[in-house]
Amino acid sequence: MWASGNYPSMVETFLLPLGLRLVDALDISSGDLVLDVAAGTGNASIPAAQRGARVIASDLTPELLDAGRTRAEAQGVELEWIAADAEHLPFDDGMFDVVLSAIGVMFAPHHQQAADELVRVCAPGGMLGLLSWTPKGMLGALFRTMAPFAPPPPAGAQAPPLWGGEEHLRGLLGERVELTRIERRTLEVTAFEKPHDYAEHFIERYGPTIAVLANARKNGREAELIDALKSFCDEWNLGTADRARFEMEYLLAVGTRA
Repeated sequence: MWASGNYPSMVETFLLPLGLRLVDALDISSGDLVLDVAAGTGNASIPAAQRGARVIASDLTPELLDAGRTRAEAQGVELEWIAADAEHLPFDDGMFDVVLSAIGVMFAPHHQQAADELVRVCAPGGMLGLLSWTPKGMLGALFRTMAPFAPPPPAGAQAPPLWGGEEHLRGLLGERVELTRIERRTLEVTAFEKPHDYAEHFIERYGPTIAVLANARKNGREAELIDALKSFCDEWNLGTADRARFEMEYLLAVGTRA
């Protein structure tokens, strides 16, 4: 799914600030051994490496890692890229000083299993940092808009934006992580001239939307979904009809491994 469309271009268009915000919140510095889980194209991995940290970027989708390598090379940054499933990380217990994920691990279907892996590979006293879209924010609403058109989820799968709910996140981590910072923030998006340009961007480039669109097409509901996405953008546009502006809410959580 994530290899379809063009997710790397979405990162470049409006998602770039998020990785740096998470790295700043964790105060990553030289000498830290950092694991970025579901790293995608390295939106958080590359800024962490620029701070002098030793970084491993892991992701289930090799195509995204390839795009990340290209970005890192262009910026003169060295880090390691490893294909890995967030629910079955191929790393030793307590191996990393910092474990982070910027709108990545939230898309692993089995939340508790993924959370257990994040905690397992983080060293006692190490830092855990997560940035996730919230259920009540714009991306949570997008997934609710697409849900009636989507194929049935895998058995046991949970909705990605649940990671952005404080109660859900605390339940996943339990007493194993002391959350020292948890706050809701917004990413302002002004990259699109008209509100529907944002919908077209998702239709053409965002893997989850492309997958749902394919299912809707199979069931003769493609036009209905496209209309729903356009209405969604009209509803969430905080700008004008000729200059769109959106605010995408996310939860920033930082904690210490017990």
